[in-house]
Amino acid sequence: MAPPLLLLQNISLTLGGKPLLDDASLSVLPGEKLCLIGRNGSGKSTLLKIATGLIEPDGGTRFVQPGTTLCYLPQEPDFSGHSTTRDYVESGLLPDGAGYRAAVLLKQVGLSGDEEPARLSGGEARRAALARALAPGPDVLLLDEPTNHLDLPAIEWLEAELKASRVASVVVSHDRMFLNSLAGRTAWLDRGRTRLFGGEFLQFEEWRDALLEEEACAVHKFDRRIAVEEDWLRYGVTARRRRNQKRLEGLAVMRAERRERIAATKLKLEAADADMSGKLVIQAKKITKALGGRAIVKNFSIRILRGDRVGIVGANGAGKTTWSGC
Repeated sequence: MAPPLLLLQNISLTLGGKPLLDDASLSVLPGEKLCLIGRNGSGKSTLLKIATGLIEPDGGTRFVQPGTTLCYLPQEPDFSGHSTTRDYVESGLLPDGAGYRAAVLLKQVGLSGDEEPARLSGGEARRAALARALAPGPDVLLLDEPTNHLDLPAIEWLEAELKASRVASVVVSHDRMFLNSLAGRTAWLDRGRTRLFGGEFLQFEEWRDALLEEEACAVHKFDRRIAVEEDWLRYGVTARRRRNQKRLEGLAVMRAERRERIAATKLKLEAADADMSGKLVIQAKKITKALGGRAIVKNFSIRILRGDRVGIVGANGAGKTTWSGC
């Protein structure tokens, strides 16, 4: 087996006094497609930035094979200092990179290269950022939420582009179908540590739930052992003898271990309390909005009740973000 192009070992990081990563590890083999998942706030984007070299961890090691090139797609691309999308994409090329590659990718993502970054829609900005990340033809692509703001044709294009490429990739995404089609391995970032799953992504949740259930059973059995020892302490022989003193010390150790296990397995899910009074959330009548003489929203009416789930779909630049802002 070929050595990994990128290797993170025992990475630890504390942000704002709170441990975020603890003994997290990640290896990327040549040409492999790896997805990195975890709950919101678990540190996925931070781990990608450490892999890219943008953040220095508190502990652990980062190794990149000599001569390996990395390209990183952030969630929020920075267009500052670039007058056009062509300028932005070409700025990401390697010193010996060919400009034609940037032009080809811009055309494939539906951009001319003359667009002003300040006037791009969310989807257009994401497509320009993807073109910039892909243009150098790196050895490893680190993609943070690449399908955000993309319409379905753009997602299909990206999926086909990555699958056909020999470039290794690490993808953070919430798009299950995209991950299942692309990923060969899944790295689960859970409570600061990474665990690897080698099956299809759609089987991941079953594997994860089995692991969590196994952990819960282990904690339950450990609690029963502590209960037996505590029962001995209350009703058993005196603890004056040396052997009984050792048993007391063992109980103290088990109690401390139990606290550590609970702290390690407890998932803190915080949700803000919402005012649940009333059923009507939004009522709009005959909304009209134009930009630059172009009608984005025209005579639009909608009524949304609490609990409704409304999806807004349309091609990039159709006005989805503008509509939601209305």
